[in-house]
This record gives sequence, C-alpha cells and structure tokens, in this order.
Amino acid sequence: MATTPETFVDALNAAFGKQTTQRSAHAKGVVLLGKFVPSAEAASVSKALHFKHEVPVTVRFSANSGIAKIADADPRAAPRGLAIRFRLPDGSDTDLVTHSYDGFPAKNPEEFQQFFLALAGSKPGVPSPTPIEAFQETHPAAKTFLTTRDPPPVSYATTPYFGVNSFKFVNEKGKVTIGRYQLLPDAGQHFLSKDESAKAATNYLEDEIRQRVARGAVRFKVVLQLAAAGDKIDDPSVAWASTNKITTLGMLTVASVVPDSEATERALMFLPALLPAGIEPADPMIAFRNKTYPVSYERRHQSQDALN
Repeated sequence: MATTPETFVDALNAAFGKQTTQRSAHAKGVVLLGKFVPSAEAASVSKALHFKHEVPVTVRFSANSGIAKIADADPRAAPRGLAIRFRLPDGSDTDLVTHSYDGFPAKNPEEFQQFFLALAGSKPGVPSPTPIEAFQETHPAAKTFLTTRDPPPVSYATTPYFGVNSFKFVNEKGKVTIGRYQLLPDAGQHFLSKDESAKAATNYLEDEIRQRVARGAVRFKVVLQLAAAGDKIDDPSVAWASTNKITTLGMLTVASVVPDSEATERALMFLPALLPAGIEPADPMIAFRNKTYPVSYERRHQSQDALN
C-alpha cells in the first residue's frame, strides 16, 4: 500500500479505533500556558525570533495512542508527548513536537505506516506470532521502542522529552548547525514504582500537573543535541550518542492550565514544519508528518460537526 497522509491516518485509526472528536494519535491531553526565555547563546545558533526574545507559549502534554480515555499508567500511553506553540513577536507562531522517548519506531513514513498496520492486526485473540511480533523481528528500532519504555512518570514534569527529528539552524551570519531538541525537566526524572503504577488513577497525570502548577511553575531546560560526524540526520529511529555536544537554547516555564482545556485542545493543531526564518527541516519525515496532522484535524472536526 502506498503511503500518503490519508493512508497513514487510516493506519492510526485502524490501530486505535475510529476517530470521532479526538486526535488520531496523542488523543488524551491537557493544555497549559507559559513562556520561553532564550539563553544568551541561542541567538548564535539561529536567527529565529524566539531565540532572541522572551515569548509566550501554549503547551500540550499528552498520552500516546488515539484512545481518548486511556489510563495514564497503561503501557500504551507511552511515550508521553509535549507539544509547544511559541507566539513570536511578529505575530506568527512556530511549533515544536516532542515525546518522552529518545528515538522512533520507524525510519521513514512507509515503515511507520507498516508499524501501525501491524499493531492494528494484532488485536487480542490473534495467534502468535502476531503481525506486530513479526514486524519487531525485522525492525529492531520498533522492537526497542516497544520493549524499553521508562515506567510511567510521577508527573508530566518529571520526564525528559525529545524532538527526534533533525533540524537545520541558521544564524544571522549564515552559519548552519544541525541538531535535535531535548527538553530536560528542572524537577529531575522521577517514575512510579510497579505498585504505584498498579494503583494509579486513570487521569493521575492531568490531575497531578494541575496541582503542581497551582503550587508553582514547572520548568524545562531546552537544549540542542548537536549532530556529530557520521550521525544519521534523516533517520529518527537512530538516537544520537549521549556524548554529543549540547547547547542550551533557553528555559521553558509552564505556569497555568488554560480555563477550558478541552475546547482549547480542539482548536489547536501543532505542525512540526511550522517554522520561522532560521530553522528548517533536516529530516524528510518532518514534511510528511506536517501533512498528516491536518488530515487528522479535519476528520475530528468533520465528525464533531456531524454530531451537532
């Protein structure tokens, strides 16, 4: 089957169920507000406006899968997502989409579609080897993705997030830097024990982040992991070495939950290739991902309109 944005969203729907009003992936989430303050060195990496000026942000924490009511401690809810919309001084926006796993289950859109079709064909009762078991045996990145998860986090604020696609950053002098984003929690990394996971409430992560920001702001250091010689730029399934050089871009501060998270979520559509001057895609998958988000957005809005 050819891979198009439409067939890819079809594969997501096959894996997680028919879309109604929810996203096809990362369906469950909560929206908050905050700010991004660039570091002193950010402007030397890119001429992007938010690397020169403090800007307001809208962020969405989310659970993996297209299951809107998935329990937060369900293994299928990993990796968690953190999407950020930066509101730039010139009135434009730029988005960053990350998740809490340093890597990806597929190297390109075709393989990613096959991954979800294999999940869709591996419902309970399907004899072993199921399609996803067979897929893992020939796709080691997918196997690693499915079998080496962190435990559920104590909070959306206590796990790191990774922008697994590579971007090209251009500064005012035309100097080019290739890198991948990482968001490192100021609160440190903390995860639930097996007993805590078993007892966790269905929506514990949303409840916890609401309580946490009511007590004080949540912060993430935004850094750029720089590509080293020989690193795969166009294959997000291959994580770069932890020894790669890191440049600090700034501090993300998350301070409050929006008054009506559900309505705000419905209106939001984050786009991985919504980029300002000074940042460009370096990985071809970014352009494909950018085309799939509007397909999912239109489907959930058409479904909602049909219900009204």
